[in-house]
Amino acid sequence: MSKGALTRRAILEHAFSLASQAGLEGLSIGRLARELELSKSGLFAHFQSKEALQLQVIEYAAENFTRHVALPTLRTERGEPRVRAVLENWLRWPDQSGAQGGCFFVAASVELDDRPGAPRDRLVELQREWIDFLARVAHGAVSAGHFRGDMDPEQFAYALYGTMLVTHQYRRLLGDPGAEQRARAALETLIRDAVAAPAAHP
Repeated sequence: MSKGALTRRAILEHAFSLASQAGLEGLSIGRLARELELSKSGLFAHFQSKEALQLQVIEYAAENFTRHVALPTLRTERGEPRVRAVLENWLRWPDQSGAQGGCFFVAASVELDDRPGAPRDRLVELQREWIDFLARVAHGAVSAGHFRGDMDPEQFAYALYGTMLVTHQYRRLLGDPGAEQRARAALETLIRDAVAAPAAHP
């Protein structure tokens, strides 16, 4: 890797960690240059604008997430084991990612939900891809015979995604030391519902 590529990587690593605490709007060429002891002109040459920097940080976060969560999940046996793996990998990601402020994507979602622009558009695209991934993992459990055939994978993905959002709140905002165990208990409920036959209506 060239010196320029190494410098760019170092900038993105630092910006990613900073954005998890201060938000994407908290990033600035001047602040990064000062904290990384680089010239503003040198740093500007890598990104050209604040929006370009934000987009590259989002891409870095997506690459980091794929490496630590999606790929290890796909290496797990298809079906219920993979469903369990996706939660465990997801729970570990904030600590493995190198970010100091918890889940980057939860923080960015809150920050950008009402702010139109290219960073929001890319974040939405990535989150839709992740929800589709969760639905495919659930569908794999149906195909493997671990979940019942009429289980709705999209609804399962919705519930699992919601579990992780509330886990972030419990862990980061409320400081609940039992947040991860609550997440695992919530997954057990989802799995039981996905395995059990639906209740008959009178």
